[in-house]
Amino acid sequence: MSAQTPDPASRWHAFVQAARTLAQRPQPLDGGGRLTRMAGLVLEARGIHVPVGSQCAITAASDPLAPSPGEPVLAEVVGFAGDRAFLMPASATTGLAPGAIVRPLPPFRPRLRWGAEASALATPADERGVLRLPLGPGLLGRVVDAYGTPLDGAGPLDAVHAEPMERPPINAMQRAPIRQPLDTGVRAINALLTVGRGQRLGLFAGSGVGKSVLLGMMARFTEAEVIVVGLIGERGREVKEFIEDILAARDRQRAVVVAAPADAPPLVRLQGAHYATAIAEHFRDQGRHVLLLMDSLTRYAMAQREIALAVGEPPATKGYPPSAFARLPQLVERSGNGPEGGGSITAFYTVLSEGDDQQDPIADAARAILDGHIVLSRALAEAGQYPAIDIEASASRVMHNVVTPEHWALARRFRQLWSRYQKSRDLIQLGAYVPGSDPDTDLAIQLHPSMVELLQQDMREGATLEASVQRLQQVLAATARGGRA
Repeated sequence: MSAQTPDPASRWHAFVQAARTLAQRPQPLDGGGRLTRMAGLVLEARGIHVPVGSQCAITAASDPLAPSPGEPVLAEVVGFAGDRAFLMPASATTGLAPGAIVRPLPPFRPRLRWGAEASALATPADERGVLRLPLGPGLLGRVVDAYGTPLDGAGPLDAVHAEPMERPPINAMQRAPIRQPLDTGVRAINALLTVGRGQRLGLFAGSGVGKSVLLGMMARFTEAEVIVVGLIGERGREVKEFIEDILAARDRQRAVVVAAPADAPPLVRLQGAHYATAIAEHFRDQGRHVLLLMDSLTRYAMAQREIALAVGEPPATKGYPPSAFARLPQLVERSGNGPEGGGSITAFYTVLSEGDDQQDPIADAARAILDGHIVLSRALAEAGQYPAIDIEASASRVMHNVVTPEHWALARRFRQLWSRYQKSRDLIQLGAYVPGSDPDTDLAIQLHPSMVELLQQDMREGATLEASVQRLQQVLAATARGGRA
């Protein structure tokens, strides 16, 4: 018993050692600093010594001991230079003036407990101000902003608890490989760009080509236990329309929508993307299969560009500073499969290609870090094909790991015939192609109407993975009879 329960002298000795450790640690005062400058989006303060990422409240009170009039402005420390701290506001800055009080939120205080070891107080002092937001099952069926505040008028959140947003990354060797196909309900994707559970894909297109509507189809028909939707930097009207017009009533109860629309400050848009990812991580850690839909990754990069340029970071490629490209993999790598036997996050990120340029710097960077890309063509959309998926320009990097060899061969054959038709399209339309010149082109012309029908689908109708593969087999039946399978 003596080996398991320390005697009073040992406990007293441990308590004295812990108290001595606490007494030797410097404790900063919480009087706060002063706002000295505001230029564009960035605030500058002196007299506040907190690490980057800390949350602060800025009030217009002239006396530090006086009550704060009105609501404080929430801001985050995004950089420093000497004794100057640079902050980015997360709310309107109306009413702020030189000399406003800047206080860290909340102050971190180690607590001394009887019997605590000295090592128990080793928590670094720089944990003060770490952002903690609500996570838990109470988020299901709700619409919240980037800081967990309900937007749907359904009252406060229940069954949630605050957790820090920063999480340690998953060891790459502990992640489960992608081996199981995922039914998205979209026939063209199921048949020719099969998605694996835990895969991360990008939807690349210009504005107005149908990215958001295609996301809605996958939200309605994809097999997932939890759906997390991050509407980042997009039009504010799309929030309610997504809920009422795209999500069915049965899907709303398993969905969480995080809204940070275009008129939100750049810090809020950044935080919205991180919060949506943190919610998906929370449910993945519980062993659930999560579908994460983020619209859009480009707006996330633009928000980081606004912040970085405001604090003085030099632009690199087309106005984007290096930190914008560094943040993309930090966000994307948080999704994917968890450890073996656990949950998963299958993520779809929309990427806005400015001017339909697939070599746009953000599109090019996203294509390199994602597990596949689905390109939407404006020409196909203008021709009335929906979804306007450009099969030749799209790819799923894990398809060969999640489908049967027969399915893989059919998809390759379909691509070959589709590409052959597209290369000869001008000659065919002009009547200059001579039948019999090329057997594959002849077959592509014969099958083209049925191939187009396979790629088209009404947004209100889903197509299962099994039915999609069967349809692909039927389209290529003439190929099989010709001995070309």
